[in-house]
Amino acid sequence: MAVKFYLPENQVPLEMHKVRVVQKLSLHPVEERKNLMQEAGNNTFLLHNKDIYMDMLTDSGVNAMSDLQTAAMMQADDAYAGSESFYRFARAVKDVFGCDYVLPAHQGRACENILSEAFVKPDKVTLMNFHFTTTKAHITRVGGRVIELVKPEGVIPQSTVPFKGDIDLEKLKETIEELGPENVGFVRIEAGTNLIGGQPVSLENMLAVSDICHHYKVLSVLDASLLQDNIYFMKKREAQCKYMETKEIYHLLADKMDIIYFSARKLGFARGGAIITHNKKLHDTMMEYVPLYEGFLTYGGIDVRSIEAMTQGLYESLDMEYLSQGPEFIEYLVNELSAYGVPMITPPGGLGAHLDAQAFVPDMPHNQYPAAAVGAALYIAGGIRGMERGTLSEQREPDGTERYAEMELQRLAIPRRVFTLSQVKYCADRVKWLWDNRQLIGGLEWVMEPPVLRFFYGRLKQIGHWQEELVSKFRQDFGDSL
Repeated sequence: MAVKFYLPENQVPLEMHKVRVVQKLSLHPVEERKNLMQEAGNNTFLLHNKDIYMDMLTDSGVNAMSDLQTAAMMQADDAYAGSESFYRFARAVKDVFGCDYVLPAHQGRACENILSEAFVKPDKVTLMNFHFTTTKAHITRVGGRVIELVKPEGVIPQSTVPFKGDIDLEKLKETIEELGPENVGFVRIEAGTNLIGGQPVSLENMLAVSDICHHYKVLSVLDASLLQDNIYFMKKREAQCKYMETKEIYHLLADKMDIIYFSARKLGFARGGAIITHNKKLHDTMMEYVPLYEGFLTYGGIDVRSIEAMTQGLYESLDMEYLSQGPEFIEYLVNELSAYGVPMITPPGGLGAHLDAQAFVPDMPHNQYPAAAVGAALYIAGGIRGMERGTLSEQREPDGTERYAEMELQRLAIPRRVFTLSQVKYCADRVKWLWDNRQLIGGLEWVMEPPVLRFFYGRLKQIGHWQEELVSKFRQDFGDSL
């Protein structure tokens, strides 16, 4: 139940936790921020964290752990095989999801590697609501293809549709029949669909997808990395979920899906990941890849202290007071910027607030990477590090041509239990200033372009001298302020 303030003008998201450990931050002068951005090849991934005031790159592995998670790490059973830490984790999976079979892996993309090795063969197709960068890379690496079946409204930036991550059910059936069920590796639902703005999927849609998969005897897979946020939206926006307990939703999904996997860097605010299932045959098919790629079956590439934190984090992922803080902060930031006229992805989703970069710089062509340019400009304007989720995050077609993204987004992730409301308001202030000076933002071009996952470590340079002009305007408006 929400906490209402006596005076409506004072209504803000209310944290249901207190901060007991702090980390000092730094905010460099704007001229230095410009130099650092250029030294990093205009790639926010290549900035040093010590040079960042607000790290809004991701919520993966940078959420604050609870006191109980930190305490749990002290009981870790540091054994290569047969660690009691793993068996405590397996019991938590059984309690939270109801699944008997658990394969640990060091994070979500490691789970994707195992799934691709086990179920994707050359020329097989994987169907999904929308791809994620590493998911697609693992599938194409083994010769598979990806087809996206998100409903058309999922890629409309501003709307009031509550579940923009839903799969188009008719297209799903048509595609399976057209391809032949034997040619489909699996159907994947991504909860809290990342690349379209952290948009949720309804419980109704997830269950319908599972039913279709069972009808055609095709594997159903749920990427539950962002399931916490997704369940928050289910309970807020979906009538059938309003009075359901969070554990009830977890169990229902696990009962219906053939396989669930997740990154615990998101689900449970720890480190690590896992693949879980009710099906022993599927478990055994995937099991051989864990020692091959990750480690023994009772640690899977995760240090045992993190397994203990992951175990406690799973239980905390049932607590709506923990689940609500991220989405509520995101909604606050999105509403604050939307009211000012800044083009945002709406309705607010999970993971972070997403700037519609194509609308931010509408005259910039895709091949000058508008989302990355807005991200570089935002770091210069405020020491804020976001993440490009647009054409730069795509991979080129086999013939070398660009695959232009359907959406050009600059993601401002909000790690859980990390930022204060004053910091969120600072972020809003700097984005508003950048919006008012958006005509100064220019494009980027490659200096060094890697062939795979180029957004992680590729380098670009500004086209012209727009970054120097941006610094000059900042000094004009802010004087000697940082």
